[in-house]
Amino acid sequence: MRTFILLCGLALGWPAAGAELQFSFGDLAASGSLTNFHAELLGAGGPVVWKVLPGEAPSAFGPLAGPTKSAGGGSVLAQTSQDPANERYPMYIYDGERFRNFRFTTQFKIVSGVTEQMAGLVFRFQNASNFYVARVSALGKNIRFYKVVNGVRSDPIGPACSLEPGVWHQLAVQCDGNQINLWLDDHLAMPTLGDNTFAEGKIGFWTKSDAVSYFANAAVTYTPMVPPAQVVLDSVLRQQSRILGLQIYTLAANDTTSILVSKNPADKGQPGTEAELAAIRDGTISFGREHNTVLVTMPLHDRNGDYIAAARFTLRSFLGETQDNAVNRATLILKLIESFGLSADDLKK
Repeated sequence: MRTFILLCGLALGWPAAGAELQFSFGDLAASGSLTNFHAELLGAGGPVVWKVLPGEAPSAFGPLAGPTKSAGGGSVLAQTSQDPANERYPMYIYDGERFRNFRFTTQFKIVSGVTEQMAGLVFRFQNASNFYVARVSALGKNIRFYKVVNGVRSDPIGPACSLEPGVWHQLAVQCDGNQINLWLDDHLAMPTLGDNTFAEGKIGFWTKSDAVSYFANAAVTYTPMVPPAQVVLDSVLRQQSRILGLQIYTLAANDTTSILVSKNPADKGQPGTEAELAAIRDGTISFGREHNTVLVTMPLHDRNGDYIAAARFTLRSFLGETQDNAVNRATLILKLIESFGLSADDLKK
């Protein structure tokens, strides 16, 4: 029963303390783009164009009683391509974090559009064919929620609303487990929705067709998810408190390795050696000695027996310890790690 509970925790991601990210776009007009973001497109049409533009944002961020026409000169994120293709959905996705339980808020202004005048938020984004959307339409005068699964849109859900283009509004989405709430101009837009399709994912900004829309003063408050590999490492270290060092290395696209998680958090991202590369590629076990310690690097297997990572153990040595002794000790710890059933996908989270 204990193993089953732990595996459920891995599947869902375990929460930590609350956190907040703010995307003010304040001093980015010179560069014209954001770090940790990338553009995506679902559907037809030409290239997507997202820019940071100066001098358009409202002067302050906060809950709105209604739309505002004030402008404080701050920068905005703008979707400026004007391709009229009907089934065309430009997105701008934040890559710095994945989110499960969160509130994502932005101010937005719909500037123009002939085919469409829309703005929205993407959330629990998996890829350009799988995500949730909360969007508003100035032409249709409505707010809608829908999901895209394998590139197919569900039927939109949501009420009519009064939405004036050319002025600033506020849109917010909140997810708690499978419960989803949407707000427009600080008012709950519709009853709570429930959907289990996507448990977590990335967030971003959304438009449709030729709609030119501006976004400003975006923020997300959230409960960080602890990566599955970190959950496993912390559990193993609690059970094996005498381990001096433990790192899990993964393979990058350029045939190098780096530390995914470590007993010492500051080690994360540090490059590996030939020993870790050989462990992942060929299942090679490496052994070394340092002052009063032994080092053992071994391949980490998934449930199918495939090599998915390398584990490096630093153990205190004892008088007369042989290589076989050290490998046997490390193997017992490795088996404990593998009992959690980590997969290659888990190591990407």
